[in-house]
Amino acid sequence: MSKTALITGASSGIGRAMAKIHAQKGGNLVIVARSEHKLKSLQNELEKSFNTKVHIIVKDLTHTTAVHEIYNIIKKEGISIDYLINNAGFGGLGKFHERAWEDDLAMIQLNVVALTALSRKLLPDFVSRNQGRILNVSSTASLMPGPLQAVYFATKAFVTSFSNALTEELKGTEVTVTNLMPGATDTGFAKISGMDKTSLFDKTFTAQEVALAGYKGMLAGKMNVITGLTVSQKIMLKMIPVMPRKLTLAQIRQMQEIQ
Repeated sequence: MSKTALITGASSGIGRAMAKIHAQKGGNLVIVARSEHKLKSLQNELEKSFNTKVHIIVKDLTHTTAVHEIYNIIKKEGISIDYLINNAGFGGLGKFHERAWEDDLAMIQLNVVALTALSRKLLPDFVSRNQGRILNVSSTASLMPGPLQAVYFATKAFVTSFSNALTEELKGTEVTVTNLMPGATDTGFAKISGMDKTSLFDKTFTAQEVALAGYKGMLAGKMNVITGLTVSQKIMLKMIPVMPRKLTLAQIRQMQEIQ
């Protein structure tokens, strides 16, 4: 029986790549994003190429009622979700006290509140059936503070902490939560956030590479998947826990300065 995946932020980047991977495996989809045009284009492509069923939901997850509306739609349509892939998110570069508060508030709503709310809506269904998988797209940024992206790094720290806590809570069930922590990835994220002008994005991995690692990790029920890192970035990640915090902060800030 085909598994149905609900993917947020499915119109581009990692979310779009995830949708293609799932469709290639014969799975059905509920794809969510703000752009109806992009969703319909992806729907047509996947249904024609893979003979799969793709349901589109046009919603802006920065709106506080969006998650409730999405859940009502899938219930009304009688759609049973097997995989929840919380991919939607965005960042923004700049000093916290100088950035527009409305932008950071929307970031928290999308990166934290919507992800948490969708998990809360679907987890009871998963647990009652004793099957289901959640894949939360976090970031290696979740493992450190992020000067010049203070709110973004903090939102991803929440995602990692939240995801790992659920893993322990769900022990003994067939429901799993996988936390995907990619490094710099070639998506629209960098350009939108301004990170494309920083040294952190000098070397990027493709959305396909990151999505495939996350999808495989989700199917395997892994707790954490770290992917999309260069050798030097892997070394730095291992050094962070033992480095003096002020030195870590200075290095991270330097990597995020616009070149």
